[in-house]
Amino acid sequence: MSAEEATQRPIRVYLLDDHEIVRRGLRELVEGSADMEVVGESGSAREAARRIPALLPDVAVLDVRLPDGSGIEVCREIRSVDPRIRALMLTSYDDDQALVSSVLAGASGYLLKQLSGEGIVAAIRRVAAGEDLSDHPHAKALRERWASREERDPRLKSLSPVERRILDLVADGLTNRQVGDRLGLAEKTVKNYVSSVLSKMGMETRTQAAVYAATHREQHGRPTS
Repeated sequence: MSAEEATQRPIRVYLLDDHEIVRRGLRELVEGSADMEVVGESGSAREAARRIPALLPDVAVLDVRLPDGSGIEVCREIRSVDPRIRALMLTSYDDDQALVSSVLAGASGYLLKQLSGEGIVAAIRRVAAGEDLSDHPHAKALRERWASREERDPRLKSLSPVERRILDLVADGLTNRQVGDRLGLAEKTVKNYVSSVLSKMGMETRTQAAVYAATHREQHGRPTS
């Protein structure tokens, strides 16, 4: 598709929210804009993770908290399949930890549902155009600190943002379940991430990873979270 064709066609939007009334309101907002169209919607994290890569929207608007999972996990899954899909998190809760987790999952923005309809539509346009709306002090500090640590240990470059965050939480002594609660991940998913971290870092045990991370951040600074 040419650049001219991309600018002429409507912005394709997918909506994920477990409340039908909220979805209906979002759909009316999007469809009321001549430059946008809703290509799909769902109230289930599992359904959204399955449908979004197939529908290939430009922007997926994802509710953070869902009965069967988390929009953060959906964001992580769909962007691992196709990073061209931009994600915009929408929530009723002003939660710094959820914001940081959303950024680590690859979201381009984090908005409160209390935002005006015009504000939400404007955010969708900006994200579709490639802007990153996740300019938050906590998220910026986390990225900057990890960039500094990567310079001192090249092995850290092999870790994804989520794996880096999990490594820090393991160093804090959190169990897989506690890490999952903190990041909005299933316990089994965290276990798989921990195994990946150990493999990439050339370590055999969780204790080795915890000691390494704790020692490394004492020497070079603790990431803000």
